[in-house]
Amino acid sequence: MNIKVVVPVSGGKDSQTCLKLALQSYDKSEVLGLFCDTQFEHPLTYAHIDWMRDFYGVKIEIVCAGSVQEKILGLTNPRFPSGTARFCTDMLKIIPSKLFYKELAEKQGGFEVWLGMRSDESHERKVRYREKINTEVYAPNDVQNHYPKYLEKLGVMFRLPVLDMSTAQIFEILNGEYNPLYSAGFERVGCFPCLASGDKWKRKAFIHDETGRKHWAIVKDIELQIGKSVFTSKKEAQRGNKNNDDLFSGCLFCAI
Repeated sequence: MNIKVVVPVSGGKDSQTCLKLALQSYDKSEVLGLFCDTQFEHPLTYAHIDWMRDFYGVKIEIVCAGSVQEKILGLTNPRFPSGTARFCTDMLKIIPSKLFYKELAEKQGGFEVWLGMRSDESHERKVRYREKINTEVYAPNDVQNHYPKYLEKLGVMFRLPVLDMSTAQIFEILNGEYNPLYSAGFERVGCFPCLASGDKWKRKAFIHDETGRKHWAIVKDIELQIGKSVFTSKKEAQRGNKNNDDLFSGCLFCAI
């Protein structure tokens, strides 16, 4: 049977809700999950992807276009991603996904992609999607201009099923069956941490557990190579530059 819906899943609540909704409208053999691995995820996120595959009984393809550190160091002007320059998303999420959509459409014909975008996540998204309707389908290029127009010609169309949902509605739909990182106080999951996020969330991830410490070591090595701090505030940058342990000089229980 041909795939009718592809759901890009990150291990986060919004994409998981899209997957759950798709399975309420289509047979599980007609739905396919797509996970773009950045090699900078938390083990709980990888485990949650596996859990979704088993729990929902749906196939989840995994693609990998390299790692965050490779992309940063490979830039002509090496730098960390930021809120205005999320090149990591383009390189590790958008590029591999559009290639996947192209190959699948050429093999079997068109399908819908259900994206877990919500208007209330940010002012930027509220503006970008203000004229979009969650029950309509759109050309990929009309939803995100990163996607080429040829995908529409191949029959690939995008839908935004959770566009108008609130965070509370999302959690209600998932009924407790979501990535454990949310219960640990993280508002977003994916790269751990997202290097384009605010300093508060980067620091929280780096001191959270063994994985946070491991990723902090990776980031420190990148900082030394490019001569730039992952933190945007001078206070956090100076704190992190003293030595590898200084970032964890707050409550020691957080570092256990």
